[in-house]
Amino acid sequence: MTTIESGAAPKTGQATRLPADRPLRIGLVSISDRASTGVYEDKGIPSLTEWLGSALKSPWKHETRLIPDEAAQIRATLVELVDEMRCDLVLTTGGTGPSRRDVTPEATLAVASKEMPGFGEQMRQISLRFVPTAILSRQVAAIREIEGHAALIVNLPGQPKSIRETLEGLRDPDGALVAAGIFAAIPYCIDLIGGPYAETHEQVVKAFRPKKK
Repeated sequence: MTTIESGAAPKTGQATRLPADRPLRIGLVSISDRASTGVYEDKGIPSLTEWLGSALKSPWKHETRLIPDEAAQIRATLVELVDEMRCDLVLTTGGTGPSRRDVTPEATLAVASKEMPGFGEQMRQISLRFVPTAILSRQVAAIREIEGHAALIVNLPGQPKSIRETLEGLRDPDGALVAAGIFAAIPYCIDLIGGPYAETHEQVVKAFRPKKK
């Protein structure tokens, strides 16, 4: 992985509209001291890859990174994926709790142009349906803008079940949606920041876009 030193948000500018047929580029980052050193097998990236494969209808490509809970390395990885690899969306897992080694939110905000607080709010609302300790989660989302390009960065939980629930949402036994997953808003967010048009399989998650007047 290329290491890039960056501790500040970049200069912002108007995102360049990309060709409509350009695949969505997604960066997947699993942040774990033990998984990155081989103590146990990483489950975050496989879970994300599997879910995205079932949810996305339009073409997409992905870059993966497995790194330790080190703020400088997290920042460098996010910068690399957005600035060099030109990812439109970066999803991270792990490092969002209250322990000393959990620094993913701080690293994310350090390279961001603007915060998108609604994503973290909704993820915690979904998790609170299962455990009261969901209030300890500190997931954030933000946009990083550079000249001619922008990307949405979202911190997800570390457990595969929680990853799926926060992305997809929750349904009752009859299949009716009872809590919207955050991915329903992601394609439209990518539209707004100049990324490629992404479509989803509605039986997994329905991408919401306002109706054109």
